[in-house]
Amino acid sequence: MATAQLTSAASSISAKGFVSFEGLRASSAVKISSFSPLKQRSFRGLVVKAATAVAPKYTSLKPLGDRVLVKIKTAEEKTSGGILLPTTAQSKQQSGEVVAVGEGRTVGKNKVEIGVKTGTKVVYSKYAGTEVEFSGSNHLILKEDDIVGILDTDDVKDMKPLNDRVLIKVAEAEEKTAGGLYLTDASKEKPSIGTVVAVGPGPLDEEGNRKPLSVAPGNTVLYSKYAGNDFKGADGADYIALRASDVMAILS
Repeated sequence: MATAQLTSAASSISAKGFVSFEGLRASSAVKISSFSPLKQRSFRGLVVKAATAVAPKYTSLKPLGDRVLVKIKTAEEKTSGGILLPTTAQSKQQSGEVVAVGEGRTVGKNKVEIGVKTGTKVVYSKYAGTEVEFSGSNHLILKEDDIVGILDTDDVKDMKPLNDRVLIKVAEAEEKTAGGLYLTDASKEKPSIGTVVAVGPGPLDEEGNRKPLSVAPGNTVLYSKYAGNDFKGADGADYIALRASDVMAILS
């Protein structure tokens, strides 16, 4: 009898692909085949890409064009207080050391060499490039344009942005509402205002020359809310590195 009570609901599912819960009662038998339309859905955004393993017989990896090979910095296994972090809690690395570079690219009639050299420590976009397991270590092959900046220290405020990138110190979120009520961390709105700390040399034009950026260190700017890459500085402040095109206005 319990099975019979769901017959009309199951028919509705298979016919339209939508479930009608009107008059539904508890049952011990539900046919999963009714949900077959879900099999056609694409979940590409949920795919986890594993590193491509290069066989030990290959001893050299030479990037082509404007690509760069970066040896990924090992993820922190402990907190600053010495607590061991599980693998799932270790943050995805965005820094490493350049170990090989391509021959560059052609812009207009000019040949433009890669702007970073072997041995340079760099910071790159979080989801850029292709991860490769080579010579016993994890590496990343990415385009030069995916490199955010050069970082010779462990403090992000010392980053030297590349190309059209801008490094901004994010303004602190408001602690109170206009009515004087204190806000919890969860309810504080993410700021979209900050102070420019450093700027890159600018993008290349069609002749291969650098075009200077319209913002400069010290400017207070308004930027796109979901742009760029977020970092935490050694001073506890929040920083963001983004493209100059994501800066919408200069405030004064």
